[in-house]
Amino acid sequence: MRYEGKLYRALNPIYAREPLSGRGAELHGGRFNPKGVPALYCSLSVMTALREATQVGNLQPTTLVCYDAEIERVFDSREEAALADEAMDAAALGDATWRDQMKASGEARTQSFARRLIAAGYHGLMIRSFAPAASLDDLNLVLWKWGDAAPCRLTLIDDESRLSR
Repeated sequence: MRYEGKLYRALNPIYAREPLSGRGAELHGGRFNPKGVPALYCSLSVMTALREATQVGNLQPTTLVCYDAEIERVFDSREEAALADEAMDAAALGDATWRDQMKASGEARTQSFARRLIAAGYHGLMIRSFAPAASLDDLNLVLWKWGDAAPCRLTLIDDESRLSR
């Protein structure tokens, strides 16, 4: 699928001056990116971004950013047949033990899934939010490739250059 529209992220202020880096995910790994692979975990709504930021406790200091996006190759995980073709299912995507899997074997099943999608040329993954109180309408877009031009254009909205001050 193709995604065009706004995306939102609730950033740890440590990374606020580099909202396009993907460095935190690269250093620590995420549910859908192994360590060493940069990723931007974005949400399709502000409220979903805030839910994502409070998954493991109280809301901590956060920098909320917005992007304009045009991403050509997005794997839509809501398509059950496409998931089955990749030997995945909804339960495996939402498995809360992904961190334990990563510690035990070096890479969680969802990270291996992401690695296969990246190798197949996907720029990102459309995935429902697994944050507490999220509904099926709360969606995230995990990006593995982005830049300032097609086919995976991502532009930070910062008209007043607030993040560079």
